[in-house]
Amino acid sequence: MLFSLPDLPYAYDALHPFISAETLEYHHDKHHHAYVDNANRLSSDAGISNQTIEDIIKESFCTNGGLFNNVAQHYNHIHFWNWMKPGGGGRYMSGALEKAIESDLGGYQKFKTNFIETGMSQFGSGWCWISLKNEKLEISKTENGENPLVHGAIPILGCDLWEHSYYIDYRNARLKYLDIFVDKLINWEYVNTLFESAQRNSQSSL
Repeated sequence: MLFSLPDLPYAYDALHPFISAETLEYHHDKHHHAYVDNANRLSSDAGISNQTIEDIIKESFCTNGGLFNNVAQHYNHIHFWNWMKPGGGGRYMSGALEKAIESDLGGYQKFKTNFIETGMSQFGSGWCWISLKNEKLEISKTENGENPLVHGAIPILGCDLWEHSYYIDYRNARLKYLDIFVDKLINWEYVNTLFESAQRNSQSSL
């Protein structure tokens, strides 16, 4: 399959003052673009075609590190741009998702605390996540480009912890970046869409 760089779902300056246009230009136009170019080259070298991006990620994990890292990062970023929106953040999730966060993660405030603590505990580059696994939400972290798909879970929210995602705006203040991400940026409508899809996929596999 041929990978392509998606457009941002908003203008470069739409997340100001929380994420600058400069950060989005570098992160999307340079870093994400490089993942796409590398993924296309490496998948061509591996003779891969007619497979979903999820299947490529799962099959290349621990078998083809270069391919895995670039395809997984492409997947992560496709969603990352949509996990943020102008005027996002806070407690504005839907009823079903809110109930799941309450029952599985101990409620919004506990989710926020644990999500940020998980992100802070990731040493070096990586991601922190909310995923659906065994029909329950869980918070986790992964290093580099790894994501929950390779651990039998379906990600519904992720925050990029690579320094290029926040260093221009926050320097080494990852805590502030994570706090802003939760309070001001999360696109809960998109999270809910992924949650509903994950629930359907989980139930259909039983």
